Amino acid sequence: MNVLVVGAGEVGFHLSKRLSEENQDVVLIESDPQRADVAAQHLDVMTVVGNGASLSVLEQAGVKNATILLAVTSRDEVNLIACLAAKRLGVKYTIARISNPEYYAQGSVLSREHMGIDLMINPERECAWETYQLLRSAAATDVAQFADGRVQLLGLQVKEGAQVAGKSMAQLGRLFADRHYVTAAIVRDGETTIPDGETVVRAGDQLYMLAPTAEVKYIPPMAGYDRYELRRVMIAGGSTEGEFLAELLTENGVEVTILDRDRRRCVELAELLPKALVLHADATDLELLEMEGVSGVDGYLSATHNDETNLLSSLLAKTAGARKVVSLIHKFEYLRLVPRVGIDAAVSPRMATVNAILRYVRRGRVMTVAHLSGIDAEAIEFKVEADAKIIGTALKDLDFPKGALIGTIVRKDDIIIPRGNDRIQAGDEVIVFALPDAIVDIEALFA
Repeated sequence: MNVLVVGAGEVGFHLSKRLSEENQDVVLIESDPQRADVAAQHLDVMTVVGNGASLSVLEQAGVKNATILLAVTSRDEVNLIACLAAKRLGVKYTIARISNPEYYAQGSVLSREHMGIDLMINPERECAWETYQLLRSAAATDVAQFADGRVQLLGLQVKEGAQVAGKSMAQLGRLFADRHYVTAAIVRDGETTIPDGETVVRAGDQLYMLAPTAEVKYIPPMAGYDRYELRRVMIAGGSTEGEFLAELLTENGVEVTILDRDRRRCVELAELLPKALVLHADATDLELLEMEGVSGVDGYLSATHNDETNLLSSLLAKTAGARKVVSLIHKFEYLRLVPRVGIDAAVSPRMATVNAILRYVRRGRVMTVAHLSGIDAEAIEFKVEADAKIIGTALKDLDFPKGALIGTIVRKDDIIIPRGNDRIQAGDEVIVFALPDAIVDIEALFA
């Protein structure tokens, strides 16, 4: 597949890296010569210096041979024009990263339907939804949903003295024979492994587990966590992500307090969110946080526009006693830092954009892709068509690539935790967990 990426920022760079590793032909357009040079040095892609909204630059990049164009700069207008131009020049699929609500609101003359763009991705809304899912669980560091929400992937860290600590996968299978879950991956000392029956879980391990959504509540106690109900949340920063999260929380009956140091923004938020308490305050002031009752909140999100401020505010809230602390992070290199400094979880609008785009770009019958922070593996949901190579063979007899496993099979109303004798059928929805080296081989089985 020939892929044209407009913008070599963190989203464009990361997408280009992932796609080139899977042998896709990628051309990267970037207006900043220095940034384009960095991409050319570190990625196996062709780079073109210029404005991605320019017809001459698009033609120089080979737009007429491209199958898909991904416009992911930080400027909505450039992304829109690049997609419109690419469509006129014959590109089959176009995807635009869009933040301005006027461009994606239903019924707008500038909406996706009116402009002929295949997909518009709003990073802030994607990020707010992910944060909401994380706050609902005391244990979760990562959450992703599959099969229309019927299956959930949960990332969590194993506590000292947890039921699973010190036991192998085989032992856990016998101990929790009545539970329906699959341990899809383990991260230990920064290294991701796909476990087998002999793999032993240790305290401090980061586990990624797939389970029916109705049974996810049973997983945190296995890793040493108590259950809790989300009743009060404090949001530090009146960013768009914080605003969208507050909407979600108040709609679901959660008490919300928002802190922001910009008085004008506080007035705007108070008008937009009449059910929330909005305070003009600095979220890096520990005394103020304690005065406003941060120790009694069930969830805390630091959502300013500055990553360093978010990390500091999150650490202060955690120190003061907030139960679940999530930090908004824009820079990809900071995502791995979050669990090491004691913050419960991180969300990234840029990573949310990458996940949404990968659903469209993957080869094979891909329905959902979840690329998670702090882990090298990906969770991919395939729809099995009648001509797929994987159909009919018992799983134990499949030449399944190392570094991958089948986590869940969804067959009509049934959610199947797979065993060696199970066989995949046409129409199944199959969730696979895979390291990058195995993805191409996995996609070939479902092609």
